[in-house]
Amino acid sequence: MAIDIQALNERIKEESAFIERIHNELDQVIVGQKPMIERLLIALLSNGHILLEGVPGLAKTLAVKSLASAIEAKFSRIQFTPDLLPADVVGTMIYSQKQEAFTVRQGPIFANLVLADEINRAPAKVQSALLEAMQERQVTIGEQTFKLPEPFLVLATMNPVEQEGTYPLPEAQVDRFMLKTVIKYPSREEEQKIIRQQLSADIPKIKPVVTTNDILRARNIVRDVYLDEKIERYIVDIVFASRFPQEYRLNKLQPLISFGGSPRASINLALAAKAYAFLQHRGFVIPEDVRAVCYDVMRHRIGITYEAEAENITSEHMIHDILSVVQVP
Repeated sequence: MAIDIQALNERIKEESAFIERIHNELDQVIVGQKPMIERLLIALLSNGHILLEGVPGLAKTLAVKSLASAIEAKFSRIQFTPDLLPADVVGTMIYSQKQEAFTVRQGPIFANLVLADEINRAPAKVQSALLEAMQERQVTIGEQTFKLPEPFLVLATMNPVEQEGTYPLPEAQVDRFMLKTVIKYPSREEEQKIIRQQLSADIPKIKPVVTTNDILRARNIVRDVYLDEKIERYIVDIVFASRFPQEYRLNKLQPLISFGGSPRASINLALAAKAYAFLQHRGFVIPEDVRAVCYDVMRHRIGITYEAEAENITSEHMIHDILSVVQVP
C-alpha cells in the first residue's frame, strides 16, 4: 500500500501544533535545558521511561513538575533512600477497624508522571518494585492487581557524583529505561537569567495547555510517522555494530565492549526517532532523527569492559565511532 507522504506530513504538522504550546509554557519557568525537555516529550509520546543523570540543581524536578502541570497530569515524587520499602512505592494493605477488614492504600506510583528521585539510593528490592510497575503498567497489592493510570511515565534521576551509599542499577533494569539523558550545566547567559528569575518577586505559574487525552491521542499519531525500510536497516546496523564491531571494521572496539544493545535498543531507537520527527512537525523519519536520539537510547545499553574503563573510554565514545562508520542511507 503506497503512503501519501505529503498528506501524512500535513496531518502531522497539524496534529503536532500543541508541542509549541507546551514549549512556550515551560520556557516561562525553565531557562535553557531544551534537550532535556525534548527528551521528556519523546519519552511521553513514545510510552517509554527516562533516566536523567546530572548533578543536583539542574532543574530536573522543576522540569518534570512543570510538564505535569502543562499537560494536566497527576504528578508524584518519591525520594529514594536506603530505608525505603517496596510498600512505600506501590502501596500496602491497611487494616480498617471500622470495616473489620483489610483495605488497600495505593502508593505514590499511582500517578501519570512519577519522579523517582535518586533511584540508586534505594536497595534492589525497592528498585525492582518500581521497575515491575514500569514494565507491566500494573501493581499487585495483596491479592488485587491494579492498572496504573494512562499516560504513565517514570522519570528516574541519578546523581553521578556520589557513589557512597548507592546501589547501582543492574544492567537488565537499566535496559527498561527507553532513554538515559545526561544533563549539562547551563551557559553563562542562562545562569545569569536563572539568578534574575529566582530573585524576581513574581515567578510565573504553569497553566495547563493540553490534557492527558491529547497526549494519548498524539501517541497513536506518532506511530503513524513514516519509517522507511532504509532507515530501519540503518537502525539495525547501528545496534548490530554495538554487538559485533568487528563486522563493521571497528576491531578496536571489540575488546572494549562487553555486550551490545538489546532488541529493545532497536525498538526504542525507531520509536524515539518517530517521536523526534513528530516534535519537528514532520511526517517521516530522516537519518538525522536517528542520530539525534541515538546517544540517549544507546548510552546505557552498551556494556564497557575494565579495559575501556582503564583507558577512560565511555559508551559515548563508542557510539560516536559507530555512527561515523555505519553507512547513512
